[in-house]
Amino acid sequence: MFQDNLYEAIKKKQNPTVLGLDPKIDYVPKSIISKTKSDVEAIEIFNRSLIDGLSDLIPAVKCQSAYYEQLGPDGALLLQKTMAYAKENGMLVILDCKRNDIGSTADAYANAYLTDDFYIADAITVNGYLGSDGIKPFLSACKEYGKGIYILVKTSNPSSGELQDLRLESGQRVYEKMAELVENWGSGLIGKYGFSSVGAVVGATYPEQLIELRKTMSHTPFLVPGYGAQGGKAKDVAKSFNKQGNGAIINSSRGLMCAYKKHQLLHEEFIKAARIEATQMKQALNQYITWEEL
Repeated sequence: MFQDNLYEAIKKKQNPTVLGLDPKIDYVPKSIISKTKSDVEAIEIFNRSLIDGLSDLIPAVKCQSAYYEQLGPDGALLLQKTMAYAKENGMLVILDCKRNDIGSTADAYANAYLTDDFYIADAITVNGYLGSDGIKPFLSACKEYGKGIYILVKTSNPSSGELQDLRLESGQRVYEKMAELVENWGSGLIGKYGFSSVGAVVGATYPEQLIELRKTMSHTPFLVPGYGAQGGKAKDVAKSFNKQGNGAIINSSRGLMCAYKKHQLLHEEFIKAARIEATQMKQALNQYITWEEL
């Protein structure tokens, strides 16, 4: 199962983090841009360099499909190349595409992203707000191909509460109802370490809700965006995983890609800066993990 493979990779590197590759040309160092003929070529070299420089530290990569789609057909090919290169370097791959629909269309999305025919993702993000008929095809694909999904529950953006925090007649908030559904949807995909391959996206920018959801979603792993550049800190996400480092994976995108700007290093030293930031992130999170045997 995906979640078992992910935990084993996390434990091997003792690091529950994800390298987010959400590239903009503004993030790419001038030393790369000056030697390339197009944005796509520059970003490809940037991505490959970050994977080369961080794959020994970080167990997984998350690619946000929108940053590649905006580059047109060449961007779609770049996404495929980046994902394949990450896997060649021993990293698990999460595709952040937030797909969903109903019926046969949801089935088509599941076939597109959760088989190994094109995008070779180990897991994808999914929007569950269309209900169970939009989720079932993804669950079937997870069972058949050993893949995973992360369903949006409480997102990290400032306006998420406009819908997700509304109260239903039952007294539950919308995100609490979604959390209940996700825990149920994942009940048939629980692996040997106690967590399902059906996870939840819960933002680091809402630490109180994250703690609350961890208590109610006992078998659901979290993908936690919002760390670093969006303001989330290690103490904010500490309760999202157990003492063994299982139950969550924490994403950092700009914080790693643009670390050379934060650490005021020359753009040629972007890998050195990314390693400094990745190591500091790992150390910060490991204050809350003992890596005890399960």
